Amino acid sequence: MFIELLQRDEICILRFHGRLTSGVDLEYLEDKLEEIRTHPAQCMLADLHELDSIGSTGLGFIVLAFKSATRRPGGRFMLTGANSRVRRALEVTRLSEVIPMAKDVTSGLGALRSD
Repeated sequence: MFIELLQRDEICILRFHGRLTSGVDLEYLEDKLEEIRTHPAQCMLADLHELDSIGSTGLGFIVLAFKSATRRPGGRFMLTGANSRVRRALEVTRLSEVIPMAKDVTSGLGALRSD
């Protein structure tokens, strides 16, 4: 499990790698969540195309990142690139109805910039 924070213009991209399931290093996730909370970008895009699978720990992390981004004035958050397994977890938990999703990074960045 690895999470990168990248800056593309005014948008922070969270790039997920590996598996975000139970058993991951919770201290690592807490540190990453603190990076997200203190990052100056208003908009965040979670790039999931290299995320193999997600469990309740990962879904909770996504929710906390979403809340952190959307609590900022003008803050927005979007998911992109989810494979069928990850998308299914988002659908079962109905997070896909709450958190906007885009097909890929390019369309996600375009959607975040459009408003």
